[in-house]
Amino acid sequence: MPKRTEPPKYREIANALRAAIERGEYQPGQRIPGENDLIRDHGVSRNTARDALAVLRHEGITDTRRGAGNFVRQFQLIPRSANRRLSRSTWGEGRSIWSADMQGRPSAEDVDVEEIVAPERIAGILGIPAGGHVWRRSRTHLSEGRPVQLSTSYLPAELVVGSPITQPDTGPGGVYARLLDLGHPPARFREEVRARMPIGDEAKVLKLAAGVPVVHIVRTAFEEDGRPLEVNEMVLDGNSYLLQYDIDA
Repeated sequence: MPKRTEPPKYREIANALRAAIERGEYQPGQRIPGENDLIRDHGVSRNTARDALAVLRHEGITDTRRGAGNFVRQFQLIPRSANRRLSRSTWGEGRSIWSADMQGRPSAEDVDVEEIVAPERIAGILGIPAGGHVWRRSRTHLSEGRPVQLSTSYLPAELVVGSPITQPDTGPGGVYARLLDLGHPPARFREEVRARMPIGDEAKVLKLAAGVPVVHIVRTAFEEDGRPLEVNEMVLDGNSYLLQYDIDA
C-alpha cells in the first residue's frame, strides 16, 4: 500500500484559512492573518507564509492591498449564462448581452470601433477574401469599476457598412439586434472555450495578480443558411466569472 504523504506546510495553512473563511470567521472585506501572523502562529518561514497566502490569492478568495494586507474578496463572481445571454429574447428585446451578464450590477464599457483589413485567421472564419475589410469593435468591460473582460468583434464590412454597428453606441440590443434590423439575424452560435495564462498586456489591462489565468472564448455567430456573421474573441478574468451552461436532456 503506497505511503500516504502529507500536504506541504503552506498548503496546510492555506487549507485552514480557506476553511475559516468558508465558516464565516472572516467576512468579505475583512483582513485575514498576514505573513507575520502566520510565522508566529505556525512557526514557519516567511517564504512558507507567503506561499500560503499566494494560494488563496490565486484561487480568487482574497485580494492583496499594498501596504494593508490580505482581505477576503468582496467582488462576487459574475454568472455567465450562455443560454440567457445569447437568447433572442435578450438581444431581440433591446437588452445587450453584457447587461444580461450583469443582472443589474454597476457596469460600464469602453468601446473603440474602426474598419481594418481582416486578419488572416478572421478572414478565414468569416469566409471573406484575403485583403477584405471588417469592422472591429474592441471593448473593455468593467463591473463595479473593475475590468473583467476584453472583447473584440469582427464583422464583414460589406454587411454592416453604414449601420449603427460601425458606431460606438449600437443602440438597444447591441450588435445582434442591429443585424436583425439588417435582415441578417444570428440563428446559432458556436463558442470555443479554453483556459490559459494572460499574454501581451492582458494582465495589465485586466489588473490581474501574478499567476491568475484567463478564460479565452471565441464565439462565431451564424445566419440561418450557415453564413458566418461575426467572430468575437473574449478574454475573461478567470477569478471573476462563473461559466453556466443549461442543457436540456
